[in-house]
Amino acid sequence: MISLKSQREIDGMYESGQLLASIHKKLQTYIKPGITTMEINDYVQSIIEANGATAPQKGYNNYPYATCVSVNDEMCHGFPTDQVLKKGDLVKVDFCVDLKGFLSDSCWAYAVEEASDEVEQLMRVTKEALFLGIEQAQVGKRTGDIGAVMDEHIKKYGYTMAVDFSGHGLGPTIHEAPAVPFTGEYGKGVRLREGLVITIEPIVNQGNGFCTIDSNQWTARTTDGSLSCQYEHTLVITKDGPRLLTQLDEE
Repeated sequence: MISLKSQREIDGMYESGQLLASIHKKLQTYIKPGITTMEINDYVQSIIEANGATAPQKGYNNYPYATCVSVNDEMCHGFPTDQVLKKGDLVKVDFCVDLKGFLSDSCWAYAVEEASDEVEQLMRVTKEALFLGIEQAQVGKRTGDIGAVMDEHIKKYGYTMAVDFSGHGLGPTIHEAPAVPFTGEYGKGVRLREGLVITIEPIVNQGNGFCTIDSNQWTARTTDGSLSCQYEHTLVITKDGPRLLTQLDEE
């Protein structure tokens, strides 16, 4: 069932999203060669808890960590481990915040110390696709409009969207209806209504869009070993257009 949020809920999710975004800003300087992906997880969890919030991913469907940290060919749901990051790695950090019962969800990509030309382009195009999708998040539009414009954009560069994942509604639990696909047809899909909170989160691959799942039953990686990138924001549909909940006012 699709739930529309009250102003009180939207305000609470915005506060949660501002905490989440502030942690991503800190990660821009925290992530560097020599740290492990588990250190990233512990750092994020410590800031969440220091601010009186919790990490709702931990325990969700038995997922064991506060974050997903996916490196290079890992599309999403990467387990934090003792893997040591090296210069040039492409790292995606995805996590949720529960602040006073209000949820937010966002993924940012980071190049460790410096990005090669191919990583820089993949990151740029993925972020461009995200914001093109966000522009489509208008009352009366459909989820297919979001996926169609994102997929059109990334195909210009020879990239493909991950076929097995999508964005989603958010609140009161992490994954709610409707699904917000990375591809689609204009004018098709669920109609967007005022008060609907969704995530838009394209996963863009250099190679094909298919994945394999690691033995941990969570981590998805490209079947051809190609690089994968993801950015994600939580937003609410309003009569005045999309309002981002996981982007800092200062940005």
